[in-house]
Amino acid sequence: MKKYILLYLFLMMNITAFAQQPDTIFLKSLLQSHPELFAGILKHRTNNEVQILYTQINRDKNNVPHFKSYSYHLNANHYFYPASTVKLPTAIFALEKLNELNIPGLTMQSVMKTDSSFTGETKMLEDTSSTNGLPSIENYIKKILLVSDNFAYNRLYEFVGRAEINQKLKKYGLNNTRIIGRLAIYDAGENAKHTNSIDFYNGDKLVYHQPAQYDASEYPMHLDNMIQGIGYLDKNDKLINKPFDFSEKNVYTIADMQTVLKRLLFPGVFPKEQQFNLTADHYKFIYRYMSMFPGESTKPTYNRPEYYPAYCKFLFYDGDSTATINPYIRIFNKVGDSYGYNIDNAYIVDFKHNVEFILTAVVQSNEDGIYNDDKYEYATVCLPFMKNLGQVIYQYELSRTKKYVPDLSNFKFKY
Repeated sequence: MKKYILLYLFLMMNITAFAQQPDTIFLKSLLQSHPELFAGILKHRTNNEVQILYTQINRDKNNVPHFKSYSYHLNANHYFYPASTVKLPTAIFALEKLNELNIPGLTMQSVMKTDSSFTGETKMLEDTSSTNGLPSIENYIKKILLVSDNFAYNRLYEFVGRAEINQKLKKYGLNNTRIIGRLAIYDAGENAKHTNSIDFYNGDKLVYHQPAQYDASEYPMHLDNMIQGIGYLDKNDKLINKPFDFSEKNVYTIADMQTVLKRLLFPGVFPKEQQFNLTADHYKFIYRYMSMFPGESTKPTYNRPEYYPAYCKFLFYDGDSTATINPYIRIFNKVGDSYGYNIDNAYIVDFKHNVEFILTAVVQSNEDGIYNDDKYEYATVCLPFMKNLGQVIYQYELSRTKKYVPDLSNFKFKY
């Protein structure tokens, strides 16, 4: 009898686990129903490496969100380069570290002076984009969320430290992710393991000194698709006629991206031990700058034509410099684009029609198979796909009946 009970429990556990998996039919059918928008992707020999995770949000009578997810080609074992999307968890962990250090006078506004002590490291003693001309965690996070600034991310990577970043990823169950290097400076190997010493000041008073760190750990991950293409340009722009190797680069899967976004936006849905260690003000700060358009920021300041209104909003506007901004819609997101990949991880809200949904997607196009040559089909393949996907899901959400109208006031800000 005991044998049958155990078998029954085993079957029930597997049935439950299966029931919690995202639906894989809906999005495929939706894409196929719009051949004028998605036929090229669907017919491409690799589907342009598209992965999608769409999550509906249904509020109950107490405004508590409940999630139902739909996926397309979701595969944690199929590698894609996550580019700047890794900046969001790193920024979160930087604020967590401030809270955990709990040093009197040490805040995200404290002046943060970064030294250099190892090959390839750079100092950062000033920041002309800030109000006082000095660097701080606060201003770095603003720059990351507003325009995806690479050097702001690198400073936070150095503050948190490679070891702590990856310990935090495991703590939060983000087991298919690793963050092991800086961005845009060919960081790898021993260089990535070393991080700079940092001093924090309030006025002329030193409030915290963090010595240079070294992380001896390796974070091996063996995924499909880590060797790509037929060649690449090295840092001296010399063509190397062999495939490009991503095996020592960051990894951040679509499912983990969306988990981070859910945990950030809806902390109350998660058990206390799974919530980020952030203050209420930290949450509001992140929400405000995630959803702000670059032109709405005064310090740092971002001007046209380089920083147009829809900058870094791929899943609704595709980065179109001429896009007309819908005044009722805000997008709380983090994008990435590099090596032919466009990625966006977004919570999209329409305050007029009480629409909200989460959409995370990646697409790639590199038809010549050469990496680092800046010849990718972003404008003709990737970005139009992202915009069309977001718009089609949005139109579907407009027609979707909900039992309870969501109270979205927690996400309304004056910019």
